[in-house]
Amino acid sequence: QVQFVESGGGSAQPGGSLSLSCTAYNWSDRIRNMAWYRQTPEKQRELVALITDRGSRRYGDSVQGRFIISGDPAKRAVNLQMNSLRPEDTALYTCSAMIEDMTVYWGQGTQVTISV
Repeated sequence: QVQFVESGGGSAQPGGSLSLSCTAYNWSDRIRNMAWYRQTPEKQRELVALITDRGSRRYGDSVQGRFIISGDPAKRAVNLQMNSLRPEDTALYTCSAMIEDMTVYWGQGTQVTISV
């Protein structure tokens, strides 16, 4: 089963930037895509950004133009650069990986808190 090392996150002020990194390991076959999702106690988990092994990217509407996902699922590593952060970006950010058979594995998550 895929396991993850997630790093980054923490606290920032509104308008600031943070970056997240995720490395998947313990899996040697194809990873179709890797993504970051986020969740708060008040909201359902939502897609933040996703990148496929072919380089296609997809972003959640609320982060479009502010966040950038980079990396390569084929190399089991992705990064998320988060700019122009807002208080509503506060959430637990979790890395995921979809493998060949479309099973999705999840990391433990890293907290991001945006406040003055």
